[in-house]
Amino acid sequence: MSTDSGAEAVARSRALLAILGVAVLALLVRLVDLGGRIFHWDEGRVGYWILRYHETGEFSYRPIIHGPFLPVVNDHLFAVLPVADFTARLPVAVVGALLPLSVWLFREHLRRDEMVALALFLAANPLLVYYSRFMRNDVLVAAFSVVALGFVVRAYDTGRLAYLIPAGVSFATGSATKENYVVYLACFLGAAFLVFDHRLLARTSAGESARDILFSELPASARERLRARGAGSLGYGAVRYVAGVLGGLLAFLVVFVFFYAPRPDVWNALGGSAPMLPVLEAGTVGAASEMVGSWLGGSHQSHEYLPYLKDFLETFAYGAPVLIVFALVGVVVDRYGVVAGRIRWLVAFATYWGVVSIFGYPLATDIQAPWVVVHAVVPLAVPAAVGAAFVFRSGVRALDSRDAVGVGLAALVLVASVGGVAAANVDYWNASTDDDSEVLQWAQPENDLRATLDDVARVSAANDGTDVLLYGTRPPDGDETHFYVANESDPLGGPSWHSRLPLPWYFEGADVERTSSAPDANVSEATADAPPVVVAYEWDRAELEPELDGYVARQHAFKLWSEDVVVFIDEDALDAANETRG
Repeated sequence: MSTDSGAEAVARSRALLAILGVAVLALLVRLVDLGGRIFHWDEGRVGYWILRYHETGEFSYRPIIHGPFLPVVNDHLFAVLPVADFTARLPVAVVGALLPLSVWLFREHLRRDEMVALALFLAANPLLVYYSRFMRNDVLVAAFSVVALGFVVRAYDTGRLAYLIPAGVSFATGSATKENYVVYLACFLGAAFLVFDHRLLARTSAGESARDILFSELPASARERLRARGAGSLGYGAVRYVAGVLGGLLAFLVVFVFFYAPRPDVWNALGGSAPMLPVLEAGTVGAASEMVGSWLGGSHQSHEYLPYLKDFLETFAYGAPVLIVFALVGVVVDRYGVVAGRIRWLVAFATYWGVVSIFGYPLATDIQAPWVVVHAVVPLAVPAAVGAAFVFRSGVRALDSRDAVGVGLAALVLVASVGGVAAANVDYWNASTDDDSEVLQWAQPENDLRATLDDVARVSAANDGTDVLLYGTRPPDGDETHFYVANESDPLGGPSWHSRLPLPWYFEGADVERTSSAPDANVSEATADAPPVVVAYEWDRAELEPELDGYVARQHAFKLWSEDVVVFIDEDALDAANETRG
């Protein structure tokens, strides 16, 4: 082994160890107090459906709660771990923490310090941290799509088409998380086309023939075989590549069907007690039809574009300011050849992908939700890593040349960046108030509601009969929002049931028996034989308080800036429950 190759191996080993260390720290950051924030409205909705599946064993794909990954995975988790906020968020936290490891798949296209910087951005960006501690699918689909891309890149770099199998598995797993895996595929194809077109134009302008260019774009292993075997090896190569692609597609299909096939039908079919064909149809064509119908028949694009773009950019600026600055530096550094003498295709690819995501997701999304910014943060972390590594190397060069000003500037930029990211993560950690409304989605209850719900669970455990009355009239502005559901055992209670979220997750998990009053019910009659807990909106508080003598009232923000909820708890029942607990 030459000295240069030995030094390169040592440098790569150190980079790999650093990336592994970053992943370990990322896991700790995501697991510490993972259950500390109360469930968001959307977490409560999906969590309730997971509990129903866990109890009944019946599940089929419903686009309204996105892909089946979380229901399938959490069903198994709930079999071995307690049903809790921590457990429900655990798959997202683990996948988000392991995302920095995907950097190693791109090692042929990034310098060692750039790989470490990229791992740090993926591990510590405040938006990625916050939404890795959140039971939603956005971090999941981003992570699995990036890993799939990485395995495709490894197949290209090495000529080993076996990498297409884990690529297919990873992308299929991403498809089981959220429907915008199709958007990722479109971004990948579009960015690849732009990169190839750019390189083709530059090289044909320099006088190279299209044949020579296409030959040079092949993986090194493929070029060597063609040189060794001549044109006759083209047929062998074509068959080999077709086989590799088919292997990846087959892996994708198997995993896709595993997740999307309805339960328990798939287990019955595998056990021989039911036909397999209907299950395969439901897990492929049926699932695809459901997804297409939800997008084409829904309201994803029926909104004004500019307010959604403004909201996206505001979240981006608050949640990733350091990444934005370094990404701009990285684009300039790479484009003008400061690092390598020419534009690297991976940096350009990620930049195109990220820019399209910034302007595309405000059009594609159906609500103003800060979590969609994750899909721009992930690709733009690549040029940001290039920019951060450039600043770091500039500081090292300044130190070697005893340039105090250069060292000071580089140190100031890097220290300020690390401090800013750390401060933002501390601020957003388990944030649940409108002080952080730029990063939080508006349907987030305040954390102080959790202690009240813990008391409700204790009262329920010590009570016989109905535990909770959900009392809800229409608000003064005439909106239809209220708590009434005619059949409490029917999970499709309509808008009124959804207005309770995330309470159903907590009530179902604690086995709380509940009932509700009609929105036009007489308050005295509704509370004549009230259970130990009554839940109502803030606008009904004044009407209820005279009827609930002996109850303590606790008011909490139910959504960040539009609704408060009041929980009335019988003090005697609460005291008795606390004594039993003690």
